[in-house]
Amino acid sequence: MSSLVQTATDGPVRTITLNRPDKRNALNAELVSALKAALREAEEDEALRAIVLTGAGSAFSAGADLSSLRAMRDAGPTENQNDSRHLAELFRQIYQHSKPVIAKINGHAIGGGCGLAAVCDFSYAATEARLGFTEVRIGFVPAIVMVFLRRKLGETQTRDLLLRGRLLEATQAADLGMITTAVPNSELAERVDALAQELARETSGSAVALTKQMLARVPGMGLDEALDYAVQMNAFARGTDDCQAGIDAFLNDEPPPWKRGGDDDRGTS
Repeated sequence: MSSLVQTATDGPVRTITLNRPDKRNALNAELVSALKAALREAEEDEALRAIVLTGAGSAFSAGADLSSLRAMRDAGPTENQNDSRHLAELFRQIYQHSKPVIAKINGHAIGGGCGLAAVCDFSYAATEARLGFTEVRIGFVPAIVMVFLRRKLGETQTRDLLLRGRLLEATQAADLGMITTAVPNSELAERVDALAQELARETSGSAVALTKQMLARVPGMGLDEALDYAVQMNAFARGTDDCQAGIDAFLNDEPPPWKRGGDDDRGTS
């Protein structure tokens, strides 16, 4: 695993930490690659049930670093397109990950760093954090995050955020629905851990994965197509092992298997 990210596993929960504190965890191609690799590894680990994404040091992620901006300025069209696709793949990987991903926003999340938080399933931010998409203020376009943000917030709020390029306080971002909630920094770790444990131990992994799949696909469908897809997914879900076991447990007044599993505490890597 690259030193640009650190991972720590606590039973069914894995924390992935952006590890460029000297650069305020600014995104560059190498960090994006390391994050993609860490997320793939988590996807393949059947014991994991939730992922926490956070930053080392005082920032969550301050967007692109200076060297990346210089490279962007000097690169040709093909290089810029490949670099853009690299970031788009990371955002899509988080958005469509089979396991729920929680952003623990321990500090400022700006530009691409804010996009990283916005595509997570849940985003808990310290009240001291500032969040926003400042691209238009340097002549750039928040193109990739726009695809996801418009789905999340609708056009009115997305226009306000992206066209003005302003930074929001965490409480403002929560009020808009850009993040899940803002909490005092002293409570952030506890609140995120409680959510991760709830997701890991109270919900069916296969049901969460199928629900995430539907949440990603349904917004692009018309009404008839969406309902037909929903009928198919509803019928498919009934035949899954988790649904069968969950119904049996409910009928027998027992906890489902995912709540009966023992702790599997593992270390860090």
